[in-house]
Amino acid sequence: MTDDNFNDLITKAMNELPQDYIKGLDNVAIVMSDYPSEEQRLVAKVDHNASLLLGLYEGIPLTKRTGNYNFVLPDKITLFKNSLLEISKDESELFENIKRTLWHEIAHYYGLGHDGIDRLQSKHK
Repeated sequence: MTDDNFNDLITKAMNELPQDYIKGLDNVAIVMSDYPSEEQRLVAKVDHNASLLLGLYEGIPLTKRTGNYNFVLPDKITLFKNSLLEISKDESELFENIKRTLWHEIAHYYGLGHDGIDRLQSKHK
């Protein structure tokens, strides 16, 4: 799968997610990478051989921001192409995995932990 095709799936997923949450993203870059860097693995506390990292939110969640949040670099959501390809048997499943991972990382931007993400996900199914 080309990077352009993968990015098209990310765009399609963003269009299908609840738009109130998408429109609320402010100063957030959504990017793809083939694999996580060693630094990203450390941040996510993922052992190199133990499990795949599908996506990662790097930034300060809205619920933890204080004072003036101007003039800062964008927060970043990275989707890891090869990890997502590895767990997907076809393009349809890849798209669903991209959408689920993107939704999960966007929820972290809003300050939700895994329990909150699960509740929000079930609400929007």
